[in-house]
Amino acid sequence: MARNLRTIAFDADDTLWHNERFFSLTQARFAELLADHAERDHLDARLLAAERRNIGHYGFGVKGFTLSMIETAIEVTDGRVPASVISELLAAGRDMLDHPIELLPHAREAVEAVAPSHHLLLITKGDLLHQERKLAQSGLGDLFDGVEIVSDKAPDTYARIFGAAPGGAEGAMMVGNSMKSDVRPAIAVGGWGVHVPHDLAWALEHAEAPEDSPRFRSLSDLSGLAALVDEIG
Repeated sequence: MARNLRTIAFDADDTLWHNERFFSLTQARFAELLADHAERDHLDARLLAAERRNIGHYGFGVKGFTLSMIETAIEVTDGRVPASVISELLAAGRDMLDHPIELLPHAREAVEAVAPSHHLLLITKGDLLHQERKLAQSGLGDLFDGVEIVSDKAPDTYARIFGAAPGGAEGAMMVGNSMKSDVRPAIAVGGWGVHVPHDLAWALEHAEAPEDSPRFRSLSDLSGLAALVDEIG
């Protein structure tokens, strides 16, 4: 019997390993450094606005986040931010880049369970060198048949990647923590979208669940993935 699913793609950050927690910790430190110049809520809003403006220039990831913190620090201090604060923000960014990978619960087991029977892809966005380093540290790299590090995750991204994969888009499933970047665009091109929520989510990744789509599924964690794949067939 032919399989309905031939390709399974995974998101990386906050799907297979922790990521957003390090951004949250660094943002809290950022607020401490600038506490004399802005309240936390105001500072968070200014930083988010800077990140939104800068995605097109810097892309996703730690480097863009660090530059957005520096830009926001300059703005809220009217250009009077001490060099020592800039230095601390740069150091915080380097610490984020150097932080060891911590796999999420059931990540390894979920990938290993479907690897023998399906074409596996990793589809992630962010800085190329950082994402490659994280994948190497994760110990999961050898389980994937292909790795795509992309500048954004839009429907045309999935159309290109799934179009070249076994089974095409209709035979592909995307597993990730983001409705906006993982689930909705994969479904939009004819694939399956599986949402695995994470406790922390970046505000720019929020989107409504496509509840009316027959190709939408949700799991509380990755422990249920193998059974879902078997159910779909």
